[in-house]
Amino acid sequence: MQLNKYTVGNYTPGAPYWQQLLWYFIGSPLVQSYWLPISSLKVLLLRAFGAKIGQGVRLKPGVRVKFPWRLIVGDYVWIGEDAWIDNLSLVTIEDHVCLSQGVYLCTGNHDWNHPDFQLITAPIHIQEGSWIAAKAIIGPGVTVGRAAVLTLGGVTGTSLEPMTIYAGNPAQAIKQRKL
Repeated sequence: MQLNKYTVGNYTPGAPYWQQLLWYFIGSPLVQSYWLPISSLKVLLLRAFGAKIGQGVRLKPGVRVKFPWRLIVGDYVWIGEDAWIDNLSLVTIEDHVCLSQGVYLCTGNHDWNHPDFQLITAPIHIQEGSWIAAKAIIGPGVTVGRAAVLTLGGVTGTSLEPMTIYAGNPAQAIKQRKL
């Protein structure tokens, strides 16, 4: 690869430069802050920057969101300490989803076969009632099916079937979930 030839191609962050700067210097530090432990204030701040967020959402300290204008969160979602929503592309989190501490949602990668290390982005969609356990990682283009579970430290770059529990790296189905 030739990193000196790298460009973002036609990718755009999706917001004017002034909004990106305000988010980077004011919004993001406040949402991540351990000094501002009140979820409702963090939710209001994310909404002010374009996130669509439902009711009853709980945000723990240390939560990082790259671009709030590319975030949709349903009702009664819990997002744990130090979760990182690295949303170069849209991230949709439906109702009653739990993202435990240290979860990483990654919507971007690079084409290692392209000489210019081309950027590739794809959305992530986490369906209702799913649980992404601590330190789990979800890659670009993944849909997590309704009420699926990705266990502690699990890693997936492929979509997960509904009502199924997955573990490992790469994540493998281990059993059906019973509710």
